[in-house]
Amino acid sequence: MTTGNGDTRDWQSLNERLVAALKPLAPPLAISFHGPGETPSAARVEGSYPPPNEHGRTGQVPAGCVFWIHGVSDTFATVAADHANCSVGSYTHGFITLEEAATKDDVGAVLEAGWVDQAAVMALPHVAERPESVVYGPLAERHTAPDVVLLRIHGLGLMTLKNAFPEMPIEGKPQCHIVAMAKDRNMVAASVGCALSRSRTGMRSEEMTCVIPGKRLPEVVETLEATAGLDRMMARYASADSKRFG
Repeated sequence: MTTGNGDTRDWQSLNERLVAALKPLAPPLAISFHGPGETPSAARVEGSYPPPNEHGRTGQVPAGCVFWIHGVSDTFATVAADHANCSVGSYTHGFITLEEAATKDDVGAVLEAGWVDQAAVMALPHVAERPESVVYGPLAERHTAPDVVLLRIHGLGLMTLKNAFPEMPIEGKPQCHIVAMAKDRNMVAASVGCALSRSRTGMRSEEMTCVIPGKRLPEVVETLEATAGLDRMMARYASADSKRFG
């Protein structure tokens, strides 16, 4: 599943250029999926699980999107059980099938509340090939290409992305499925977030997320730099023109 063996690209430099172009609210996060028999690029951090709920559901964190927060400062591997408290995220990341997710109480809760309907769940993008582990860590510390680069951005960053990639989808609930869009569909995508993820991660109201396929990062960074340069040019023009109004 992983890519980039023998990759000689300077990922730290790409990280710095990406930050300069998008001015994200947190450092870029690298995500890599590892299949059976593959050695993950980092060790798993053993964590204590809370007692399972009455349906047996628990995990290392409330939902896999919480690893997005932890991973901007530390590199670590996760396995299916670590993600298991959130069945939707476990499905979008390929750890369980749709049939398995449908039996879980948290999926039942969102369906019963009408937060999403069955058709929306069935249409969710998801990682097709089941991973053995998923590694999270700062992009600046990478030595090989990740599968996905995820950033937490604000409105200005979203504007730059949309100007650079007009066809880019801007997704809604649940937030986590954009990871599958980048990994399996090779898409640059963004999300306005979702109530479940914001509550579990503590993301601020102004934060949104976007994803970039790791193998496309050099091309995407170049396009973003060109777009940001044009935007700055237009902003200077507009600022000078506005001075006529006192």
